[in-house]
Amino acid sequence: MPATDLPLLIDAALEAGRIATRYSGRTAQRWDKPEGAGPVTEADLAVNAMLETRLPGARPGYGWLSEETEDSTDRLACERVFIVDPIDGTRSFAEGSRTWAHSLAVAQGGIVTAAVIYLPQRDLLYAAATGQGATLNGEPIKVSQKATLAEAEILAAKPNLDPRHWRQGSAPDFARAYRPSLAYRMALVGQGRFDGMLTLRPSWEWDIAAGDLILREALGRCTDRTGQPLRFNNPHPRLNGIVAAGTRVHQQLSDALDPAGTGIPGTAKT
Repeated sequence: MPATDLPLLIDAALEAGRIATRYSGRTAQRWDKPEGAGPVTEADLAVNAMLETRLPGARPGYGWLSEETEDSTDRLACERVFIVDPIDGTRSFAEGSRTWAHSLAVAQGGIVTAAVIYLPQRDLLYAAATGQGATLNGEPIKVSQKATLAEAEILAAKPNLDPRHWRQGSAPDFARAYRPSLAYRMALVGQGRFDGMLTLRPSWEWDIAAGDLILREALGRCTDRTGQPLRFNNPHPRLNGIVAAGTRVHQQLSDALDPAGTGIPGTAKT
């Protein structure tokens, strides 16, 4: 099914881009979600409505998990599930920036098998299906194979450098950069533009699912902050942080991180 699911996701992502770009981010109606869950705009809702009609309509037996749809336990009984973020980087969209993405994935048995990340205003379409490699605008991509963390440029928000996250009580030396869309950060690592990315806070599945497969098919490694492989369609759809990079840089990041979050040498749980 990945071979047939991927064209479906690509077509849906392109249509999502056509819908979202009809809106001006700064003038689009915007609301704040309850409990500090972040903003949502009328563009998010319009894209979600299209995707929720189009994708399950084409695959009636698949479950549905989206940031902009109230979650249902019905998806847990499904072997395959769509995992969707209609607009990843809503704050960036609302500010009028071009750095936001549509993130669409299919997971089967907890493993992502088809994925698309599309940035319509940057004309970037990343795609992958199991066993078929990863592409950017149809051309194959691979992760960077930097040998050492000291040489690496890592996409990470500044709070990830907090000493409590690291075994030695401080972050190791690496160059840090940032992009507002989590899906885009993962795609950039898959492309080899950056050498790794990490986010150490709990992360929603819809932000991560598409990037996980794109990275793995680009010959990178993607795990949670403790080094465990990622599994999707969980009852509570959050993951324990993300570490993604080429194999050598990933190993060095994992060795430096404190899974317990204590930042005290010798106290990390392994």
